Amino acid sequence: MSDDIQSTLHETRVFPPADDFVRQANVSGMDAYRALVDEAERDHAAFWARLARENIAWRKPFTRTLDDANAPFYKWFEDGELNVSWNCLDRHLDTQGDKTALIFEADDGTVTKVSYRELHARVCQFANALKAKKIAKGDRVIIYLPMSIEAVVAMQACARIGAIHSVVFGGFSARSLHERIIDTQACAVITADAQYRGGREMPLKPVVDESLAAGDCESVHTVIVYQRASGETPWNDGRDIWWHDAIAGQPAVCEPEWVSAEHPLFILYTSGSTGKPKGVQHSSGGYLLGAIMSMRWVFDYKPADVFWCTADVGWVTGHTYVTYGPLAVGATEVVFEGVPTWPDAGRFWKMIQDHKVTTFYTAPTAIRSLIKLGGDLPKQYDLSSLRLLGSVGEPINPEAWIWYYKVVGGERCPIVDTWWQTETGMHMISPLPGAIPAKPGSCTLPLPGIDAAIVNEAGEEVHDQHGGFLVIKKPFPSQLRTIWGNPERFQKGYFPAEMHGYYLAGDSAHRDEDGYFWIMGRIDDVLKVSGHRLGTMEIESALVAHTHVAEAAVVGRPHDIKGESIVAFVVLKGARPAEAEAAKKLIAELREWVSKELGPIAKPDEIRFGENLPKTRSGKIMRRLLRAIAQGQEITQDVSTLENPAILDQLKEVVR
Repeated sequence: MSDDIQSTLHETRVFPPADDFVRQANVSGMDAYRALVDEAERDHAAFWARLARENIAWRKPFTRTLDDANAPFYKWFEDGELNVSWNCLDRHLDTQGDKTALIFEADDGTVTKVSYRELHARVCQFANALKAKKIAKGDRVIIYLPMSIEAVVAMQACARIGAIHSVVFGGFSARSLHERIIDTQACAVITADAQYRGGREMPLKPVVDESLAAGDCESVHTVIVYQRASGETPWNDGRDIWWHDAIAGQPAVCEPEWVSAEHPLFILYTSGSTGKPKGVQHSSGGYLLGAIMSMRWVFDYKPADVFWCTADVGWVTGHTYVTYGPLAVGATEVVFEGVPTWPDAGRFWKMIQDHKVTTFYTAPTAIRSLIKLGGDLPKQYDLSSLRLLGSVGEPINPEAWIWYYKVVGGERCPIVDTWWQTETGMHMISPLPGAIPAKPGSCTLPLPGIDAAIVNEAGEEVHDQHGGFLVIKKPFPSQLRTIWGNPERFQKGYFPAEMHGYYLAGDSAHRDEDGYFWIMGRIDDVLKVSGHRLGTMEIESALVAHTHVAEAAVVGRPHDIKGESIVAFVVLKGARPAEAEAAKKLIAELREWVSKELGPIAKPDEIRFGENLPKTRSGKIMRRLLRAIAQGQEITQDVSTLENPAILDQLKEVVR
């Protein structure tokens, strides 16, 4: 059997950037893009060294660019010294101190604006509060906060004093928080009494207390609590302190801790195949360079932009494109506490209108949900301020791409469909909006300096239009340095011997005749059906292209004859058929539709309907739960992070 992963999706529409966008772009036209690619190919290390010198303010300039003597434990700019917070805040004070840095919109619609000067003062005050609690360079600090100005301040303050932060998404359970506290041996937790989402108050501090009471958390000596709500809060007098009390009397100036470019900036946990979270460790200098360059290249950042990334800071997207990237380039950005569907499904569009957002970056799951809840809603708002749209988190299916382009962007805004990972720290493959023509569903071409390829299971490159494993052949500054406390897992998982030193991304992909990359799903989401290896994303895209389907997720189930059978979970745009016969008729129609779109091999064996899919509060589909449901297994995983746990019972129903 061939180990190629077969591509069945054929998308031929091409959208070149408009001439006026090309003229103003930071990377203007394909010749400019190719010139950067050629420079990197001629001397990979020198290319990144030039960018690091031009875009980062160094306290002590580096003299060594790349140290690959202990590959894959690469070091970049190691003898250089800098401070990430200084690069995000202090460097702007003389030139644009009064410029708005953050526009914070709370769940209830209250808006707070903070200038660079004010943000700098807040960060310094809080950094001094941390130092007063004996938190110092190299200490680990858990941040468990809602989306807020305080979340950005806490992260920047840790960076300022050289403490290593680990942000835990505010929807995670006490168990998840407990695991991360133990693994990092954190000395402090920064949290809030509660958070607001969709008009509901959700406690946070009791979750922290539960996690600390679970044992083995003796390393934690301080819990700082931001007062977001007004109710009673459980308290430990020897350990807990209110945020406002911690900063009281602290000076608004704090000299930064100058650190090596290789000093760890943060640890961010991502799920692993074993179920035990992996603490992805990022450096200071290389990570910062990636954040800055992707802001300039992919988001075509201009000083007049109002940038809005809708991701929570609990995810890497919120790290790079909320807390660090926008501030490092001096942008004005929107930070949003709430959810896109409350008080109604027009919330995102109203915010774009009200804040004159120019660059909007969100996830395909949010886009598909908003199509379902009101595909014509954006037309009721003035979205003329928009000039660039972005997609992140998973491949965007072509039909959602077209809706995003036409209805939200008015057919004038390029879409940057970005492929990257927690582990890469920055975009790896994405159209540069003023240079690369877009194809709906494709992340297009690698960024300059990123040497991406597709290989088979033996690490050999496969030809275009044949699927395989996505790899990056050369090291790059923003990549993870290790798994916290587990270098063996890092090396085995990301640089396995059969990959010849390449970084194994864990995604399957193929390239088309133009060399464009198409992501087909995670390697562990590849289905093996009758000797064929199929990517789940393409089957999902075909289903969503049907007029009745809003969203779909596809998983495999063991099959005695075919190896695996295809099970699809489908959310319809309208109500689910009430009668069994009507449901059977629609299932047959959808199966034939996929067969017509992709070929009989991709036809789902079973289709189940649900009012929604099991998602985390960040919008990520929990495919492991779907695999368990499809296989009739009892669900033993922690489901406390699900937006709607009741949906699981609905998805167990089979139309007979």
